[in-house]
Amino acid sequence: MRTAGREAGAGSSGGVRASPPQRSTRVCVPMFSLRVAGLWAAAIVALCMRPAAFAAGEPLALQAKPVALHAYDPEVTRTGRLEFRGGLALRSPDGRFGGLSGLLVAPDGSRIVAVSDRGWWVEMRPTYDGDGRLDGIAGASIAPVRGIKARSLANLPAGDAESLAVGAGGGTIVAFESRPKLWRFPADDGTPVPLSPPPGLKEAPGNEGIEALTRLADGRLLALSEGLAVADGVAGWLGSERGGWSRVVWRTGRGFQPTGAATLPDGDVLVLERRILPPGARVRLLKAGRIAPGATLAGEEIGRLEGALTFDNMEGIDARRSPGGDTLVYLLSDDNFAFFQRTLLMMFRLAD
Repeated sequence: MRTAGREAGAGSSGGVRASPPQRSTRVCVPMFSLRVAGLWAAAIVALCMRPAAFAAGEPLALQAKPVALHAYDPEVTRTGRLEFRGGLALRSPDGRFGGLSGLLVAPDGSRIVAVSDRGWWVEMRPTYDGDGRLDGIAGASIAPVRGIKARSLANLPAGDAESLAVGAGGGTIVAFESRPKLWRFPADDGTPVPLSPPPGLKEAPGNEGIEALTRLADGRLLALSEGLAVADGVAGWLGSERGGWSRVVWRTGRGFQPTGAATLPDGDVLVLERRILPPGARVRLLKAGRIAPGATLAGEEIGRLEGALTFDNMEGIDARRSPGGDTLVYLLSDDNFAFFQRTLLMMFRLAD
């Protein structure tokens, strides 16, 4: 986790409908094409399960204020290929809320799971208006991240969770940063299982370890460090929950560093990047066919948030298919528990 500096682009409610919130169904229905349905079966099952940490989750008071994409011009509804479909600024009087970094969204959009860099799980039930735009939060809960020996890692250095991925056969994989490690949290509320870490991970500078993690359509894991510098970019790895990691390079540029990754239904990958100065964020599209051991990976920029556009310290990303076949991309910001930053949850449609 690194602060992205002062919050930019405070939004208004001009871009979000004010219709009454509608509760979304909790039934997980696969919306993927037959071409990739088999590859995504495990991911669908895992996302339909409740994370183990929520067995004893407590209700969380959460306020959601609609934001527009542009601070001053409600007519601006698109950046690159990202078409704005609603956004929320989230606040809570509960001091445990904040610092959200990792993000997973259920295939039907009815549930969002995030993890904070202070060792807390946060589950939210988003609502959508009649046009399918993100317009509110129907309810939320919070629970500490469980340790292998300790019942809770909340507010401990060992609980600095930064990224999430779907586990094989269910559960959730969490990448921790301050004390670098990968753990798999079973879906049955069992004790987390440590995974074999990528070689060289401990060489990453403090707070610049694995920030982007996703399960690829073929079952492998793609992990990208934020700041382990190598020639042409930063270090990344391809591997599995059983180990067998191989090195890749994520090509960086223009001051941007990777903070999140999400695998699309067609197998391509979105990588979220953040820039400290000048503050900004962007999303790049990485073609699945280019992901191979030893490769230097360089995705195409498909959208950027900077200047008067609404953004903050963007760290979480995930995607799903809508019932109509659109690819919906969710972005989440880490407010660093700072009064001048915000927790933003934003949704976009990936345009052709």
